Amino acid sequence: MTGAQAANALFVATIVTYAAAMFAYALEYAFDKRASPKRAGVLVASGGEAVDGDERLDERADDAASTAPITPAAARGAGRLGLILTYLGTAALAASIVTRVVYTGRWPWGNMFEYTVGVALAGMVTWLVLVQNRHVPRRLGLFATFAVTMVLGTSVRVYTDAGPLVPALDSYWIIIHVTAAITASGTLLIGCVFAILHLLKRRHDRQVSDGKWVGFPLSVAERLPDATILERVTFKIHVFAFPLLTFGIFAGSVWAHFAWGRYWAWDPKEVWAFIAWVVYAAYLHARVSGRSAKANAPWIAILGYAVMLFNLTAVNLVFSGLHSYAGV
Repeated sequence: MTGAQAANALFVATIVTYAAAMFAYALEYAFDKRASPKRAGVLVASGGEAVDGDERLDERADDAASTAPITPAAARGAGRLGLILTYLGTAALAASIVTRVVYTGRWPWGNMFEYTVGVALAGMVTWLVLVQNRHVPRRLGLFATFAVTMVLGTSVRVYTDAGPLVPALDSYWIIIHVTAAITASGTLLIGCVFAILHLLKRRHDRQVSDGKWVGFPLSVAERLPDATILERVTFKIHVFAFPLLTFGIFAGSVWAHFAWGRYWAWDPKEVWAFIAWVVYAAYLHARVSGRSAKANAPWIAILGYAVMLFNLTAVNLVFSGLHSYAGV
């Protein structure tokens, strides 16, 4: 087996392992009754009728546990298995990248496929740091592994055989600039996931407090942590990632000066990177502003990652410019 074949095999193993982890997390999320927060107010029954008290909630949880196909203890075991699989998948992904480095003898950020794989690795490492430091419950790995698996699956569409760097990228600045951009993008991916979860939970709680029936997909949010916790985690992730994004853009401009003789050329990639930076700056500003602005902040965070995705996909594949290194 060649180095390229080994790297590809490890890449496929990563996707399979993350998919298995996602299934294990789903079992914990669905069947671990500890994940159902007690609400000391009203509880919306399946038919839309409001009933009072924690006692009724406990009775329903016990009845559900007795008839569920998987016991809460087994569900928690599945969650532990999911975390182990997540570590194994992340190790396989890192090994795939390292194998590609050894095979090509260069830094592994030379095309769109390699960049996207790096984003997935950074995103999953961010998730593992959060769960290991108990900032978030393990069962939320369902959403993290889903997001990262989607990124890896999408990257297959722009797969590029391992090869030498194009001359313009053959610089030590690729280590500085692109690594910073990848780390920021992967971290912000998880931040976007938590922003979406926060909005779902917030909407779910509003429906419950209004005594309205809660259907899919809002019903998924029932076992999410409190909305304030999700919002706080979202903010912390973005506070960490924003300086990395800023440094990545700054390092890119310095590299541009050495490579093209100018710091800024209004290239499509530069323009959309700057737009993303402005959107994320607006998110941080809204987050620390008044109550109405803070309420809209998660939407701004999601918009920021939408701009990042546009910059990664449309700008790479449609627009032509100085950063046309997608390799597809």
